[in-house]
Amino acid sequence: MKQSFYWFSGLLLLIIISCSISKSVREQRNMISGSWTLDNISYENNQGTFKSQLFGDADAVCFEGSDWYFRDNNSTGRYTIEQGSLCSGGDRFIRWSVIERPETYSSELQFKFIDDKRKDISGGNGYRLKISQLTDTQMTLRSDVNVNGEAVTVVYEFTKKS
Repeated sequence: MKQSFYWFSGLLLLIIISCSISKSVREQRNMISGSWTLDNISYENNQGTFKSQLFGDADAVCFEGSDWYFRDNNSTGRYTIEQGSLCSGGDRFIRWSVIERPETYSSELQFKFIDDKRKDISGGNGYRLKISQLTDTQMTLRSDVNVNGEAVTVVYEFTKKS
């Protein structure tokens, strides 16, 4: 009986430890939490002019100046695009997290779309962006995509609102 208790306690502890997030991820989540403005979108690793649709939602030009909000305590958030002649404005709700990539010593911000009742509307599909810079006031995310068989990196530059 006593041996079963110790075995069960050890198993429970192992499960709790394996499900917890690392200190690094927790710190990054705390830094990301809050309101941000997406100031600039640029492209690296390829020449030319690009017209791109981001996140299956809208043209890149619609995202410049968009407001992003990340709530840390329940991993939800939203981004808001302003209404314009090229842009369908409004809020887009997301569920987000930070994951570590131990093999590359990097972290990624991942998100998927949810409705206003926090239900998944993306069929389990989502997006991952490499966190290349994160400070209290600046965040730079990168996404590698393929354009006509050639690699292009989309760079997203954010500034945190005070």
